[in-house]
Amino acid sequence: MRLPVYKKTVLALIANCCWFIAGSQTQSDSLFKYLEIAAKNNPTVLQRFDEYRAALQKVPQVGSLPDPQLSVGVFLQPMELMAGYQDANITLMQMFPWFGVLKLAKDEMSLMAKAKFETFRDAKLQVYYDVQRTWFELHKVKQNIKVSEKNIEILRTIERLAIVKYKSVPTGNRTSVNNNTSTMATNNNANSGSSGMSNMGGNSGNNSGTVTNQASSPMSGNSMGSISTGSGLSDVYRIQIEIGELQNNIQLLKNQWSSISARFNSYLNRPHHAVVTIGDTLIADDFSQALLTLSDSSLMNNPMLGMLQYEQQSLEARKKMVNKMGFPMIGLGVNYMLISKSGMSTSPMNGNDMIMPMVTATLPIYRKKYRAMNDEAELLKSATGQNYQATANALQSEYYQATQLYMDANRRRVLYADQFQLASKSLNIMLKSYAASGSDLTDILRVQQQTLDYEYKQTEAIADTNTAIAWLNRLMALTQ
Repeated sequence: MRLPVYKKTVLALIANCCWFIAGSQTQSDSLFKYLEIAAKNNPTVLQRFDEYRAALQKVPQVGSLPDPQLSVGVFLQPMELMAGYQDANITLMQMFPWFGVLKLAKDEMSLMAKAKFETFRDAKLQVYYDVQRTWFELHKVKQNIKVSEKNIEILRTIERLAIVKYKSVPTGNRTSVNNNTSTMATNNNANSGSSGMSNMGGNSGNNSGTVTNQASSPMSGNSMGSISTGSGLSDVYRIQIEIGELQNNIQLLKNQWSSISARFNSYLNRPHHAVVTIGDTLIADDFSQALLTLSDSSLMNNPMLGMLQYEQQSLEARKKMVNKMGFPMIGLGVNYMLISKSGMSTSPMNGNDMIMPMVTATLPIYRKKYRAMNDEAELLKSATGQNYQATANALQSEYYQATQLYMDANRRRVLYADQFQLASKSLNIMLKSYAASGSDLTDILRVQQQTLDYEYKQTEAIADTNTAIAWLNRLMALTQ
């Protein structure tokens, strides 16, 4: 008996494992997975990274010595010398910049490469923010579609209640009419039985009173029946109008979903029609503790400010390099003269080749260009400093905007959650009252619309909260 139970337990465990694996595979298309895909495939990020790698290749270019110069001269007719005939002349020369020029040039290009790396970081953070912002927009659209569909279901329920009320009113009216008809026949028989009496005034008074009662009762019943019937039909028509508008709104939201998902796929460098999978629920992230420890000074981690700092440092290195470029360049070389023997010469050096070491130097006497290069570097450095201050001011302004957006969205999230609970309770009470013919449809529709609006606004506030957090992370270059 234990063996079948054991087998069942093993099979149940296997089934649970398979279900867990399948569930984990379905959850693979999460926000973090999309962020990873965007970081690897986004064209802008790849462009910035290739620019950074290209900037690194400039370091060995500017840090190397100038190519040596080799010159070879061959005499068509050997030049006669005292110790033979010179057939050719070979010169090799290597120029050396002033001390420190190559190092400063390498420093400049290295700092420029670091600035390119900061632009790569900025592009990556921007793509992260765009993906998250678009992701939360898709959540808004999906929740709006979900709320609209729930709204249609509630309207269908109210429509069925209205149809039931509409069908029940004529039956009651027919019963009322039958009762009034039988009462009128009884009164007529009584009046006709007393018509032989000699008291004509009493008969006329009774008849008039009876006729008045008979006329008022059927008319009153018919009037109530017509009012109830018209009200029931108008309720059904109004509900169908609301349903039609909601169905049209759902189609518009689906079109909006297509456009937003196409933009989302463009960040991931995927086909625009690729399926985007998001969860059914959205949970608000908590950033309150981080705001207590962070301040606008944390913006110094922003890659745009880092890029401008590296540009300033590179311009400072360029300025120093320009100053050193105003000193002479030294050249070292050798001159080799190929000499053949002469039969007419008795010199002991007859036919011996000659080697002559050489030293050369440039004369930087035209100082105007060096002063212009120095002024250029100084002006660019000043412009970069102004750009740094302007960027810091803009980032600080965005920081306060993102903080305000987070606090406002967080407050709205709590408010709409409470409002949704209250509106849901009120709607349930009114639906029960409407089923008992005690509430007006207008009030029910209004409360129902408020309930669904609060539900959507709650999700919208959660999405705005997470968007503000993503914005703050993007400004402070924080990783989640």
